[in-house]
Amino acid sequence: MLEDPFETRRSISFRKGAFHLEHRAVPQETAIAITVNGTTHAVMMATPADLRDFAFGLILNEGIAKTPADVADLSIVRLENGIDCRIWLTPERAAGYVARRRQMTGPVGCGLCGVDSLALASPDLPPVEAMLAVHPQAIRRAFDSLQLEQQLGRRTRAVHAAGFADADGTLVVVREDVGRHNALDKVAGSLALNGRPANEGLIVVTSRVSVELIQKAARMGSPLLAAVSAPTDLAIRTATALGICLVAVVRGDEFEILTHAHRIVGTAGIDSDAA
Repeated sequence: MLEDPFETRRSISFRKGAFHLEHRAVPQETAIAITVNGTTHAVMMATPADLRDFAFGLILNEGIAKTPADVADLSIVRLENGIDCRIWLTPERAAGYVARRRQMTGPVGCGLCGVDSLALASPDLPPVEAMLAVHPQAIRRAFDSLQLEQQLGRRTRAVHAAGFADADGTLVVVREDVGRHNALDKVAGSLALNGRPANEGLIVVTSRVSVELIQKAARMGSPLLAAVSAPTDLAIRTATALGICLVAVVRGDEFEILTHAHRIVGTAGIDSDAA
């Protein structure tokens, strides 16, 4: 990770009826290319930090690799107009890989922008199979810790954070990025590189829940995703189909359970479509 993935810029604020000269920390945003076996798979605008985690997480979440062992080499090359994460698959994995260029320059971390086929927007993913059930207090604990660990977020107020916590809410890893999808890819990469199974805990994010985040959680194998904002209808339907407990609008001790409520201790017997 870069030591300081932000810049400081002058600004003029208007507060209490007067103008003030101030300085604001703003996150860096850079074009990051993900190149697989010499072919550009994606070009995304992202925060240039934790790029090894980002590269591994993205190719794992998109099914290009199944495990980190499928990658023979990864080099991060800084160029004049951006950064190229150059990935080479093992010969065995490369034999079954069909290059897919997504033409994704522009949107920050949008997991579906510019896909070549609409079928790729709805991948056939198996349901998450895990016995995880967490207490409500674990969700509060995870988000309290997530807030404390958002160093770049506190400086800039302009990035998303994603994290992974144990079943008791103990935070294991936190990653930040201008794109919410990028932040989750970085978490996925960190877990995979450290041999940490995602089916033993929960994902926490500081954003709304789009269908892409649910799909990434499913690929990671995490049975629970909690967010500070609300989900889309498609995210709810996808979480239902994939066996993922979707918790949204987390505010301190309060939250809403949209799907698979049995993964939250204390919900037994409550009539709900989220059951």
